[in-house]
Amino acid sequence: MKVQNPIRFWIATLVMGVALILGILLGRGFENHVMAESESYGDLKVFAEVLSMVQKNYVEDVKPQDLVYGAIRGMLNTLDPHSAFMPPDIYKEVQGDTRGEFGGLGIQISIKDGRLVVISPIEETPAFEAGIQSGDFIVKVDDVPTRDMTLMDAVNKMRGPKGTKVTLSIQREGEPELLDIVLTREIIKIQSVKSEVLEKTIGYIRLSQFQEKTTRDLGKALDKLEKEIHMEGLVLDLRNNPGGLLTAAIGVSEQFLEPGKLVVYIKGRDEGKDEYLSKGQRINQEFPMIILVNAGSASASEIVAGALQDWGRAVVLGTRTFGKGSVQTLLPLSDGAGLRLTTARYYTPKGGSIQNTGIEPDIVVDPLPAGKKFQRLREKDLKGHLENEEKETVPEIAPEGEEEPMSPSPDMDFQGETGEKQDIQLQKAIDILKSWKIFKKLGTPTQVTESSEGL
Repeated sequence: MKVQNPIRFWIATLVMGVALILGILLGRGFENHVMAESESYGDLKVFAEVLSMVQKNYVEDVKPQDLVYGAIRGMLNTLDPHSAFMPPDIYKEVQGDTRGEFGGLGIQISIKDGRLVVISPIEETPAFEAGIQSGDFIVKVDDVPTRDMTLMDAVNKMRGPKGTKVTLSIQREGEPELLDIVLTREIIKIQSVKSEVLEKTIGYIRLSQFQEKTTRDLGKALDKLEKEIHMEGLVLDLRNNPGGLLTAAIGVSEQFLEPGKLVVYIKGRDEGKDEYLSKGQRINQEFPMIILVNAGSASASEIVAGALQDWGRAVVLGTRTFGKGSVQTLLPLSDGAGLRLTTARYYTPKGGSIQNTGIEPDIVVDPLPAGKKFQRLREKDLKGHLENEEKETVPEIAPEGEEEPMSPSPDMDFQGETGEKQDIQLQKAIDILKSWKIFKKLGTPTQVTESSEGL
């Protein structure tokens, strides 16, 4: 049936929706919400008036859907930087991202002070190969300014058919002029797990994202390493890993924890919390373990690093992580559009909130030469970020066994967060593991029982 007056249809739909919500609340006895809902109804009435005025008086014809979508975008922009509205085409593509394949440039972005900023490029993608760096500001996309552009609009503008080109104008710290970088869009197939043997007895596993298949692929990588070598240590590299699925983060963590260990818990607006316990997928792993992190390690990466650090299963080495301690949920809408809405905060086993603070490494290793600066973008730099709640009181976790370090190799392909070939953090991990192996061979030192007074 054809709608004769679209604007009246939208207004009527909005009013009916509010009336329905009010009726449900009253019917369930939530009288204390009546005043708040009445105020919301009044605000919605003002919105409907503006919608009607624009439709009647604006200098050009505007589609009601465009106006409503624009209003929704504005509404979500008043929330934290990770909540966003997605039209049907974008929502469909975002769902594909978690499965590891999508069309575009291979770049993780956010908004800082109204400007589009790079969180990190994804390895082996056009953005990574072109030298896009964490902290770069994308000033223009094909000569269109990005100032105050919404995140989803920016994503939509940078994506396109495979083989087509797009020009990003980059403002980079230390560069006096804009850098125009031409990229060719590709179908991005992300291999989230890579592994190899270092120093003959050390396993190295690199996770670039947390996807649906990450846990399974990690299990295969561990099986392969354990068959190839007698593994005396493992390096789990989470640097520049922007995160992904919560379920994948839990699955990765439980590859290294005994059954029943708390991996992470999340809390929304209510008083309850959801706890996620390890099922102990792989046990009897006695090898020492180092996790490499930096400012590009976010979200799911921080869950894994925080869980294994809290339980004393791994030593975390590198620089402080990004600090994204919030959970986003994809919510479908009736017309095929969707919301990405922040619905909870997550906490490490000891009750630490990562929001805005990140994971502090056990061993801080800055890859920058002395005196050299590098812009490290973190969650606390983003406009509208959620604040960090005070640390909760949680029963102390008794570490089972000693914290044990590990090692990697200096000739790795990874360039580190500065883009330089020498990987200082990786080399430091190698040195630590070698030291561990030496001390382990020495055994437990004989205790000194004589008094040392006067020495």
